[in-house]
Amino acid sequence: MPEERISTKDKTREEEVRSRRSKRLLLAVLISAVFVSVLNSSMVNVVVPSIQAEFGATEGQVGWIITGYLLVYAVGIPLYGRVSDLFSLRRTFALGLFVFAAGSLFCALAPNLLFLVLGRIVQAAGAAAIPALASASVAKVLPPGERGAALGLIFSSVGLGAAIGPVLGGAVESLAGWQALFYGTLLLALVLVPVALYELPETEPSKDRTFDLLGGILLGLAAGLFLFGITQGQVAGFSSVTSWGSFLGAALSAVGFTWRITSASHPFVSPALFKNTGFVAAVVVGFFSMLANVSSLVFIPLLISSVNGLSSGVAGLVLAPGAVALALLSPLAGRLSDRVGARPPVFAGLLIMLLSMLFLSTFGAGASPVVVSLGMLGMGTGFAFANSPATNAAAAALPREEVGVGLGIYQGLFFLGGGTGPALIGAFLAARREAGTEAFNPLYSLGAASFSDAFLMIGVAILISFAASLKLEGIKAFPEPGSP
Repeated sequence: MPEERISTKDKTREEEVRSRRSKRLLLAVLISAVFVSVLNSSMVNVVVPSIQAEFGATEGQVGWIITGYLLVYAVGIPLYGRVSDLFSLRRTFALGLFVFAAGSLFCALAPNLLFLVLGRIVQAAGAAAIPALASASVAKVLPPGERGAALGLIFSSVGLGAAIGPVLGGAVESLAGWQALFYGTLLLALVLVPVALYELPETEPSKDRTFDLLGGILLGLAAGLFLFGITQGQVAGFSSVTSWGSFLGAALSAVGFTWRITSASHPFVSPALFKNTGFVAAVVVGFFSMLANVSSLVFIPLLISSVNGLSSGVAGLVLAPGAVALALLSPLAGRLSDRVGARPPVFAGLLIMLLSMLFLSTFGAGASPVVVSLGMLGMGTGFAFANSPATNAAAAALPREEVGVGLGIYQGLFFLGGGTGPALIGAFLAARREAGTEAFNPLYSLGAASFSDAFLMIGVAILISFAASLKLEGIKAFPEPGSP
């Protein structure tokens, strides 16, 4: 009997060690995949001028390298989320990585701009699987008390990819040409495909594999047309037919999606999902906090170059403290949300972001780059504490059978916020610059009033997230699997 008891204990210990090792390898795959996808985007953004010069394209034409990618990316994320609820998560994730690799090869071999844009669209069709399924993998495989820490590590890789990408992209392009960037992502993606197939668990697919294709298309059209309207507003103005026509199409698609999920026998997603206060609150927090974060990342370099007259290299150094803070603090914020629930870290993070934007609006616009970098350090710190806990809150609010599609919708709107912010804040900045009036902020006394006002407007977006975070209070920190 004692020998049997010892043997049982040894087996239990071995199983625990094996389980911990498996979880570490799972996280390593997910973190690596997210890092590669973010690295790919941030590197390509840097080399767009070189591509424009090589192909002799206009700014509007070369802009489709970014726009085409973002449109397919926004449409694909919720679709992949739903597919992961119906089919094997492991195979779906590996398929996304393989399509991403194929798109990278297409881009590297592109003989002209048209083929390059098509390659970017194929890239996005695969890359959309990565954020949607990374979060879904964590929610489906790990117990509730471990999800926040894992999500924090994943978002840490986002900060690293965003920080390293521009520097690496510029260096590789200068040494070997922009095609080398796509060969690099091709190699990394191909390495991850067999590892993902080997390490990701085979989740049990749904017995009912009915896929509401019409509902998925309507949701994708609503997101894609909205983002296209935003990008056309940047290029041709928001009063242009292409811009407001796209917004009208997005609204009609959203109405059609609402009708479809309330009338179909097997809808793309249950209408109850949008009545789930905790989930909707997390989505609002994610959308507007991402809007604020990306807007600051876009307009701080513009401030440094146009007002301070400094190089893009200096602008990168100004952004670096915030990126480093995001990378280092995201895991801590995720673990904190596992222990105390999502609301306290989200609340604290948004408060830090708001104070940082008020600091930039009052003291940063037109000041020394050191002062601006302090403001961005606060933004990175605050975003780290708000980001992964908000995703953890969204996962905790979802029933198990809709974790994939729910987190797909969350991630889709999260990135949609990132695409919306620069266009809206940019239009506001241009209007304030043209007006030439004093800053709205009564405490501002420097010579870049339009930027001060733009930072104040970003603060309004953070306030909306702040208000939504109050509704996260009712979300359980440790729900049982399958509970709503």
